[in-house]
Amino acid sequence: MDPIVEVVALVLGFIGWVMVGVTLPNRYWRTSTVDGNVITTSTIYENLWMSCATDSTGVHNCREFPSLLALSGYIQASRALMITSIVFGTFGLVAALIGVQCSKAGGDNYVLKGRIAGTAGVLFILQGLCTMVAVSWYAFNITREFFDPFHPGTKYEIGEALYIGWCSAVLAITGGACLTCSCKMATEEKYPLPYQTRGTVYSGAAPTRSVTATSTYGRNAYV
Repeated sequence: MDPIVEVVALVLGFIGWVMVGVTLPNRYWRTSTVDGNVITTSTIYENLWMSCATDSTGVHNCREFPSLLALSGYIQASRALMITSIVFGTFGLVAALIGVQCSKAGGDNYVLKGRIAGTAGVLFILQGLCTMVAVSWYAFNITREFFDPFHPGTKYEIGEALYIGWCSAVLAITGGACLTCSCKMATEEKYPLPYQTRGTVYSGAAPTRSVTATSTYGRNAYV
């Protein structure tokens, strides 16, 4: 495994994991501005947990969603996917810290460390996929409602949290792919098969000592 590739992959996975933690509690998953005069202009913004509103004077109020079952299905699914993403990223980060060559954890068994690092890469990829699905699904519903002329409710636009989530997913998938590919290359190049044939191999059985002695004795007996 190339230590530089491992370190770069670890840094990318760590940044992606941090950005997921920033995305989840961010309040600006979707925003909407209600225009009016200076007093009545207000901004409405929501995330997976609450809905907030602020007016032009800077006063804002937030309320949590009262019921989980009353929420739309994509919001519930996005919650589950984002939490799963953080769990995958946490385990992936721990495994990567153990599996990289520059780490003293795990001893000097580089075959085992390579397998752990490969597992960390897979976990980072799963983290990125969960984040990508959750953010993209949420954004799809925002755009669908925005362009629906018959939608009766408030029309929202994509908030800054979704862009952070997309960047997080790309970084996590890239880091996981680099870590997995580097471990695969190391398995093929650095660890050959334990048995190698050396020298020339001759086929057939060598004559035994007893047979040679018997043949010599037989020839001398009839001289």
